[in-house]
Amino acid sequence: MNDSPDTITNMFATVEIAGKQYVVAPGDTIIVDHIDGDVGEAKIFDTVLLYSDGKKTSVGRPIVAGIKVTAKITSQAKGEKLHVRRYKQKVRYRKSTGFRAHETTLVIEKIG
Repeated sequence: MNDSPDTITNMFATVEIAGKQYVVAPGDTIIVDHIDGDVGEAKIFDTVLLYSDGKKTSVGRPIVAGIKVTAKITSQAKGEKLHVRRYKQKVRYRKSTGFRAHETTLVIEKIG
């Protein structure tokens, strides 16, 4: 494969999804907090905080105008179980509960 500078792109963006910031590049798979949508549906995120195409970097104040990130939902599932335990000494109080957060898996299709 020819790895000339023209074929390699260092494009990435920092995007805000569900109140959290993620650094993404085309082809990346990320797991985010639950967002509404069906599996296979495309989502467009326009809150891009930083964008770089490999040659020029744009920093948003607060967002970069005209840049959008397109992603496809690949799964809607529950995450790993978190165990929450409470204990109070001398009074024989013990309580154990669990929690599984809903998560969405996204594949970044394009930035621009």
